[in-house]
Amino acid sequence: MNAPDKTPTEPRLTSLSHGGGCGCKIAPGVLSEILKGTAAMPIPKELMVGIETADDAAVYKLNDEQALIATTDFFMPIVDDPHDFGRIAATNAISDVYAMGGRPILALALVGMPINVLSTATIGRVLEGGASVCREAGIPIAGGHTIDSVEAIYGLVALGLVHPGRVKRNADAKPGDLLVLGKPLGVGVMSAALKKGELDAAGYARMIESTTKLNTAGPDLAELPGVHALTDVTGFGLAGHALELARGARCIVQIDWSAVPLHDGVRALAGQGFVTGASGRNWGGYGADVSLPPGFAAEDQALLTDPQTSGGLLVSCTPAELDNVLAVFHRHGFARAAVVGRVLDASDKPQLAVVQG
Repeated sequence: MNAPDKTPTEPRLTSLSHGGGCGCKIAPGVLSEILKGTAAMPIPKELMVGIETADDAAVYKLNDEQALIATTDFFMPIVDDPHDFGRIAATNAISDVYAMGGRPILALALVGMPINVLSTATIGRVLEGGASVCREAGIPIAGGHTIDSVEAIYGLVALGLVHPGRVKRNADAKPGDLLVLGKPLGVGVMSAALKKGELDAAGYARMIESTTKLNTAGPDLAELPGVHALTDVTGFGLAGHALELARGARCIVQIDWSAVPLHDGVRALAGQGFVTGASGRNWGGYGADVSLPPGFAAEDQALLTDPQTSGGLLVSCTPAELDNVLAVFHRHGFARAAVVGRVLDASDKPQLAVVQG
Protein backbone atom coordinates (compact mmCIF):
# COMPACT_ATOMS: atom_id res chain seq x y z
CA MET A 1 0.00 0.00 0.00
CA ASN A 2 1.34 3.41 -0.88
CA ALA A 3 2.75 5.34 2.05
CA PRO A 4 0.94 8.62 2.66
CA ASP A 5 2.75 11.59 1.10
CA LYS A 6 2.91 13.86 4.15
CA THR A 7 5.28 15.20 6.77
CA PRO A 8 5.78 13.03 9.90
CA THR A 9 3.70 15.39 12.05
CA GLU A 10 0.66 15.42 9.80
CA PRO A 11 -2.31 13.06 10.26
CA ARG A 12 -3.48 10.67 7.56
CA LEU A 13 -5.83 12.47 5.19
CA THR A 14 -8.55 9.86 5.65
CA SER A 15 -8.39 10.35 9.42
CA LEU A 16 -9.66 13.91 8.91
CA SER A 17 -12.87 12.85 7.16
CA HIS A 18 -15.97 11.09 8.43
CA GLY A 19 -16.40 9.48 5.00
CA GLY A 20 -14.39 9.40 1.80
CA GLY A 21 -15.01 9.88 -1.91
CA CYS A 22 -18.54 9.46 -3.22
CA GLY A 23 -19.38 7.58 -0.02
CA CYS A 24 -19.78 11.08 1.46
CA LYS A 25 -22.98 11.65 -0.50
CA ILE A 26 -26.14 12.31 1.46
CA ALA A 27 -28.20 9.11 1.41
CA PRO A 28 -30.77 9.03 -1.41
CA GLY A 29 -33.78 8.83 0.92
CA VAL A 30 -32.56 11.74 3.03
CA LEU A 31 -31.75 13.76 -0.09
CA SER A 32 -35.26 13.24 -1.45
CA GLU A 33 -36.70 14.42 1.85
CA ILE A 34 -34.53 17.54 1.81
CA LEU A 35 -35.36 18.44 -1.78
CA LYS A 36 -39.11 17.86 -1.65
CA GLY A 37 -39.67 21.13 0.17
CA THR A 38 -37.68 23.29 -2.23
CA ALA A 39 -39.69 25.82 -4.16
CA ALA A 40 -40.21 25.22 -7.87
CA MET A 41 -38.22 27.60 -10.02
CA PRO A 42 -39.15 28.92 -13.45
CA ILE A 43 -37.48 26.76 -16.10
CA PRO A 44 -36.16 28.60 -19.16
CA LYS A 45 -36.78 26.89 -22.48
CA GLU A 46 -33.04 26.71 -23.08
CA LEU A 47 -32.52 24.41 -20.06
CA MET A 48 -32.40 21.00 -21.68
CA VAL A 49 -31.53 19.04 -18.53
CA GLY A 50 -32.21 20.18 -14.97
CA ILE A 51 -32.93 18.44 -11.68
CA GLU A 52 -36.05 16.54 -12.75
CA THR A 53 -34.46 13.09 -13.21
CA ALA A 54 -31.38 13.38 -10.98
CA ASP A 55 -29.17 13.48 -14.06
CA ASP A 56 -25.40 13.86 -13.99
CA ALA A 57 -25.21 17.53 -15.02
CA ALA A 58 -27.25 20.51 -16.12
CA VAL A 59 -27.36 21.25 -19.84
CA TYR A 60 -28.22 24.67 -21.27
CA LYS A 61 -28.73 25.20 -25.00
CA LEU A 62 -26.62 28.08 -26.31
CA ASN A 63 -27.50 27.80 -29.98
CA ASP A 64 -28.36 25.19 -32.60
CA GLU A 65 -24.82 23.78 -32.53
CA GLN A 66 -23.78 24.07 -28.88
CA ALA A 67 -25.13 23.29 -25.44
CA LEU A 68 -23.27 24.05 -22.22
CA ILE A 69 -22.82 21.25 -19.65
CA ALA A 70 -22.34 22.41 -16.05
CA THR A 71 -21.62 20.18 -13.08
CA THR A 72 -19.76 20.13 -9.78
CA ASP A 73 -18.45 17.41 -7.50
CA PHE A 74 -16.28 17.48 -4.39
CA PHE A 75 -15.64 15.24 -1.39
CA MET A 76 -13.38 14.29 1.50
CA PRO A 77 -10.28 12.08 1.07
CA ILE A 78 -10.73 8.49 0.00
CA VAL A 79 -6.95 7.86 0.15
CA ASP A 80 -4.07 9.24 2.21
CA ASP A 81 -1.74 10.21 -0.62
CA PRO A 82 -2.61 13.86 -1.37
CA HIS A 83 -1.66 13.68 -5.05
CA ASP A 84 -3.81 10.60 -5.58
CA PHE A 85 -6.68 12.26 -3.69
CA GLY A 86 -6.55 15.24 -6.05
CA ARG A 87 -6.42 13.00 -9.11
CA ILE A 88 -9.40 10.93 -7.98
CA ALA A 89 -11.54 13.95 -7.11
CA ALA A 90 -10.84 15.67 -10.42
CA THR A 91 -11.47 12.54 -12.48
CA ASN A 92 -14.76 12.02 -10.68
CA ALA A 93 -15.91 15.61 -11.26
CA ILE A 94 -15.08 15.65 -14.97
CA SER A 95 -16.86 12.32 -15.47
CA ASP A 96 -20.28 13.99 -15.35
CA VAL A 97 -19.44 15.97 -18.50
CA TYR A 98 -18.54 12.77 -20.33
CA ALA A 99 -21.68 11.10 -18.98
CA MET A 100 -23.82 13.70 -20.77
CA GLY A 101 -22.01 12.96 -24.03
CA GLY A 102 -19.93 16.15 -23.90
CA ARG A 103 -16.31 17.24 -24.00
CA PRO A 104 -14.91 19.26 -21.09
CA ILE A 105 -13.66 22.79 -21.77
CA LEU A 106 -12.56 24.14 -18.36
CA ALA A 107 -12.72 23.61 -14.62
CA LEU A 108 -12.83 25.64 -11.43
CA ALA A 109 -11.28 24.27 -8.25
CA LEU A 110 -13.23 23.93 -4.99
CA VAL A 111 -10.84 23.68 -2.04
CA GLY A 112 -11.58 23.41 1.68
CA MET A 113 -8.57 22.54 3.84
CA PRO A 114 -7.72 22.56 7.59
CA ILE A 115 -4.82 24.95 7.16
CA ASN A 116 -3.64 24.61 10.77
CA VAL A 117 -3.43 20.83 10.42
CA LEU A 118 -2.09 20.20 6.91
CA SER A 119 1.05 21.79 5.49
CA THR A 120 0.93 24.01 2.44
CA ALA A 121 3.07 21.37 0.70
CA THR A 122 0.43 18.68 1.29
CA ILE A 123 -2.39 20.94 0.15
CA GLY A 124 -0.36 21.86 -2.90
CA ARG A 125 0.02 18.17 -3.74
CA VAL A 126 -3.75 17.75 -3.68
CA LEU A 127 -4.16 20.64 -6.12
CA GLU A 128 -1.37 19.40 -8.35
CA GLY A 129 -3.04 15.99 -8.51
CA GLY A 130 -6.25 17.61 -9.72
CA ALA A 131 -4.36 19.78 -12.19
CA SER A 132 -2.59 16.74 -13.65
CA VAL A 133 -5.95 15.14 -14.50
CA CYS A 134 -7.20 18.37 -16.05
CA ARG A 135 -4.09 18.48 -18.23
CA GLU A 136 -4.81 14.90 -19.29
CA ALA A 137 -8.38 15.94 -20.16
CA GLY A 138 -6.99 18.89 -22.13
CA ILE A 139 -8.61 21.61 -20.03
CA PRO A 140 -7.37 24.43 -17.77
CA ILE A 141 -8.26 25.07 -14.16
CA ALA A 142 -9.36 28.63 -14.78
CA GLY A 143 -10.14 29.69 -11.21
CA GLY A 144 -11.90 28.47 -8.11
CA HIS A 145 -12.58 29.12 -4.45
CA THR A 146 -10.83 28.18 -1.20
CA ILE A 147 -11.94 28.07 2.44
CA ASP A 148 -10.41 27.01 5.75
CA SER A 149 -12.32 23.84 6.64
CA VAL A 150 -12.36 21.32 9.48
CA GLU A 151 -12.24 18.44 6.99
CA ALA A 152 -10.16 18.29 3.81
CA ILE A 153 -12.41 18.84 0.79
CA TYR A 154 -11.44 19.01 -2.88
CA GLY A 155 -13.29 18.92 -6.18
CA LEU A 156 -14.13 20.81 -9.33
CA VAL A 157 -16.78 22.72 -11.15
CA ALA A 158 -16.54 21.23 -14.65
CA LEU A 159 -17.93 22.81 -17.81
CA GLY A 160 -18.27 21.17 -21.19
CA LEU A 161 -19.87 21.48 -24.59
CA VAL A 162 -22.06 19.09 -26.55
CA HIS A 163 -24.19 19.32 -29.67
CA PRO A 164 -27.83 19.70 -28.54
CA GLY A 165 -28.79 16.70 -30.63
CA ARG A 166 -26.23 14.48 -28.88
CA VAL A 167 -27.12 15.17 -25.25
CA LYS A 168 -27.52 11.83 -23.49
CA ARG A 169 -29.79 11.89 -20.46
CA ASN A 170 -30.26 9.14 -17.91
CA ALA A 171 -34.00 9.15 -18.63
CA ASP A 172 -34.06 8.10 -22.29
CA ALA A 173 -33.53 4.34 -22.08
CA LYS A 174 -36.00 2.28 -24.10
CA PRO A 175 -37.49 -1.19 -23.60
CA GLY A 176 -35.36 -3.71 -25.43
CA ASP A 177 -32.11 -1.86 -24.76
CA LEU A 178 -29.07 -3.61 -23.39
CA LEU A 179 -27.02 -2.11 -20.54
CA VAL A 180 -23.23 -1.90 -20.71
CA LEU A 181 -21.04 -0.99 -17.72
CA GLY A 182 -17.61 0.50 -18.43
CA LYS A 183 -15.72 -0.16 -15.16
CA PRO A 184 -15.79 -2.94 -12.56
CA LEU A 185 -17.42 -2.37 -9.17
CA GLY A 186 -15.87 -2.42 -5.73
CA VAL A 187 -14.14 0.91 -5.14
CA GLY A 188 -16.07 1.56 -1.93
CA VAL A 189 -15.13 -1.85 -0.53
CA MET A 190 -11.48 -1.23 -1.40
CA SER A 191 -11.59 2.18 0.28
CA ALA A 192 -13.07 0.62 3.44
CA ALA A 193 -10.26 -1.95 3.51
CA LEU A 194 -7.68 0.76 2.88
CA LYS A 195 -8.90 2.86 5.78
CA LYS A 196 -8.38 -0.12 8.10
CA GLY A 197 -4.96 -0.94 6.66
CA GLU A 198 -6.15 -4.16 5.00
CA LEU A 199 -5.77 -3.31 1.30
CA ASP A 200 -2.55 -4.68 -0.18
CA ALA A 201 -0.33 -2.85 -2.67
CA ALA A 202 -1.85 -4.61 -5.67
CA GLY A 203 -5.36 -3.71 -4.53
CA TYR A 204 -4.37 -0.09 -3.98
CA ALA A 205 -2.87 0.05 -7.48
CA ARG A 206 -6.10 -1.32 -8.99
CA MET A 207 -8.14 1.20 -7.02
CA ILE A 208 -6.04 4.16 -8.19
CA GLU A 209 -5.98 2.94 -11.80
CA SER A 210 -9.77 2.71 -11.86
CA THR A 211 -10.58 5.94 -10.03
CA THR A 212 -8.16 8.08 -12.06
CA LYS A 213 -9.19 6.77 -15.50
CA LEU A 214 -11.19 9.45 -17.28
CA ASN A 215 -14.47 8.33 -18.89
CA THR A 216 -13.35 9.68 -22.26
CA ALA A 217 -15.56 7.21 -24.12
CA GLY A 218 -18.63 9.38 -23.42
CA PRO A 219 -18.54 11.71 -26.45
CA ASP A 220 -17.89 8.87 -28.91
CA LEU A 221 -20.70 6.82 -27.36
CA ALA A 222 -23.04 9.80 -27.70
CA GLU A 223 -22.41 9.89 -31.44
CA LEU A 224 -23.77 6.35 -31.90
CA PRO A 225 -27.43 6.51 -33.00
CA GLY A 226 -28.34 3.37 -31.07
CA VAL A 227 -27.18 4.78 -27.72
CA HIS A 228 -30.27 6.10 -25.96
CA ALA A 229 -29.10 6.91 -22.43
CA LEU A 230 -25.88 7.47 -20.50
CA THR A 231 -25.05 7.93 -16.85
CA ASP A 232 -22.09 7.20 -14.60
CA VAL A 233 -22.15 4.94 -11.57
CA THR A 234 -20.98 6.88 -8.50
CA GLY A 235 -22.11 7.36 -4.91
CA PHE A 236 -25.48 5.61 -5.05
CA GLY A 237 -23.93 2.42 -6.43
CA LEU A 238 -24.94 0.41 -9.47
CA ALA A 239 -28.37 -0.25 -7.97
CA GLY A 240 -29.08 3.42 -7.27
CA HIS A 241 -28.01 4.76 -10.64
CA ALA A 242 -29.70 1.94 -12.53
CA LEU A 243 -32.87 2.71 -10.57
CA GLU A 244 -32.60 6.39 -11.54
CA LEU A 245 -32.43 5.25 -15.15
CA ALA A 246 -35.52 3.06 -14.64
CA ARG A 247 -37.50 5.85 -12.98
CA GLY A 248 -36.57 8.41 -15.62
CA ALA A 249 -37.58 6.12 -18.48
CA ARG A 250 -40.58 4.62 -16.63
CA CYS A 251 -39.18 1.14 -17.25
CA ILE A 252 -37.88 -1.89 -15.42
CA VAL A 253 -34.11 -2.28 -15.42
CA GLN A 254 -32.94 -5.87 -15.05
CA ILE A 255 -29.35 -6.47 -13.89
CA ASP A 256 -27.73 -9.87 -14.36
CA TRP A 257 -25.47 -9.96 -11.33
CA SER A 258 -23.44 -12.87 -12.71
CA ALA A 259 -22.36 -10.65 -15.62
CA VAL A 260 -21.36 -7.59 -13.56
CA PRO A 261 -17.56 -7.09 -13.53
CA LEU A 262 -15.98 -6.77 -10.08
CA HIS A 263 -12.51 -5.61 -9.15
CA ASP A 264 -10.29 -8.52 -8.19
CA GLY A 265 -10.62 -9.48 -4.55
CA VAL A 266 -13.49 -7.18 -3.58
CA ARG A 267 -16.06 -9.91 -3.01
CA ALA A 268 -13.78 -11.54 -0.47
CA LEU A 269 -13.14 -8.18 1.18
CA ALA A 270 -16.88 -7.49 1.39
CA GLY A 271 -17.37 -10.92 2.93
CA GLN A 272 -14.83 -9.95 5.59
CA GLY A 273 -16.91 -6.91 6.49
CA PHE A 274 -15.02 -4.19 4.61
CA VAL A 275 -18.15 -2.31 3.55
CA THR A 276 -18.79 1.43 3.69
CA GLY A 277 -21.62 2.89 5.75
CA ALA A 278 -22.91 4.46 2.54
CA SER A 279 -23.74 1.03 1.16
CA GLY A 280 -26.30 0.42 3.91
CA ARG A 281 -27.64 3.97 3.65
CA ASN A 282 -28.08 3.48 -0.08
CA TRP A 283 -30.11 0.32 0.47
CA GLY A 284 -32.19 2.05 3.10
CA GLY A 285 -32.99 4.82 0.63
CA TYR A 286 -34.08 2.75 -2.36
CA GLY A 287 -34.17 -0.94 -1.42
CA ALA A 288 -37.97 -1.03 -1.50
CA ASP A 289 -37.82 -0.60 -5.28
CA VAL A 290 -35.21 -3.34 -5.85
CA SER A 291 -36.04 -7.03 -6.16
CA LEU A 292 -33.26 -9.52 -5.39
CA PRO A 293 -33.08 -13.20 -6.34
CA PRO A 294 -33.55 -15.83 -3.61
CA GLY A 295 -30.41 -16.42 -1.57
CA PHE A 296 -28.65 -13.30 -2.76
CA ALA A 297 -25.53 -13.08 -0.61
CA ALA A 298 -24.94 -10.21 1.78
CA GLU A 299 -21.58 -9.41 0.17
CA ASP A 300 -23.24 -9.22 -3.25
CA GLN A 301 -25.88 -6.83 -1.93
CA ALA A 302 -23.09 -4.72 -0.45
CA LEU A 303 -21.36 -4.57 -3.83
CA LEU A 304 -24.63 -3.84 -5.65
CA THR A 305 -25.05 -0.74 -3.46
CA ASP A 306 -21.32 0.00 -3.09
CA PRO A 307 -20.60 3.71 -3.65
CA GLN A 308 -18.32 4.06 -6.66
CA THR A 309 -15.97 7.01 -6.64
CA SER A 310 -15.17 7.90 -10.26
CA GLY A 311 -17.09 4.86 -11.44
CA GLY A 312 -17.83 3.67 -14.94
CA LEU A 313 -20.30 4.80 -17.56
CA LEU A 314 -23.59 2.90 -17.78
CA VAL A 315 -24.90 2.82 -21.34
CA SER A 316 -28.38 1.91 -22.58
CA CYS A 317 -28.25 0.92 -26.26
CA THR A 318 -30.04 -1.13 -28.87
CA PRO A 319 -28.80 -4.72 -29.38
CA ALA A 320 -27.80 -3.74 -32.93
CA GLU A 321 -25.45 -1.04 -31.54
CA LEU A 322 -23.83 -3.27 -28.93
CA ASP A 323 -20.72 -4.21 -30.92
CA ASN A 324 -20.02 -0.54 -31.65
CA VAL A 325 -20.51 0.41 -27.99
CA LEU A 326 -18.05 -2.25 -26.86
CA ALA A 327 -15.60 -1.19 -29.59
CA VAL A 328 -15.69 2.41 -28.31
CA PHE A 329 -15.06 1.28 -24.75
CA HIS A 330 -12.16 -0.93 -25.82
CA ARG A 331 -10.64 1.82 -27.96
CA HIS A 332 -10.61 4.09 -24.91
CA GLY A 333 -8.95 1.44 -22.77
CA PHE A 334 -11.94 0.00 -20.89
CA ALA A 335 -11.05 -3.64 -21.38
CA ARG A 336 -13.58 -4.96 -18.84
CA ALA A 337 -16.65 -3.19 -20.21
CA ALA A 338 -19.49 -5.71 -20.17
CA VAL A 339 -23.17 -6.21 -20.86
CA VAL A 340 -24.78 -6.29 -17.41
CA GLY A 341 -28.50 -6.15 -18.07
CA ARG A 342 -31.43 -4.97 -20.11
CA VAL A 343 -34.38 -2.59 -20.11
CA LEU A 344 -37.92 -3.99 -19.95
CA ASP A 345 -41.42 -2.56 -20.12
CA ALA A 346 -42.75 -1.56 -16.72
CA SER A 347 -45.92 -3.52 -16.01
CA ASP A 348 -46.58 -1.68 -12.77
CA LYS A 349 -43.97 0.81 -11.61
CA PRO A 350 -40.34 1.51 -12.46
CA GLN A 351 -38.00 -0.72 -10.51
CA LEU A 352 -34.70 -2.57 -10.53
CA ALA A 353 -34.82 -6.34 -10.81
CA VAL A 354 -31.63 -8.29 -10.09
CA VAL A 355 -31.25 -11.81 -11.49
CA GLN A 356 -28.45 -14.40 -11.32
CA GLY A 357 -27.66 -15.69 -14.81
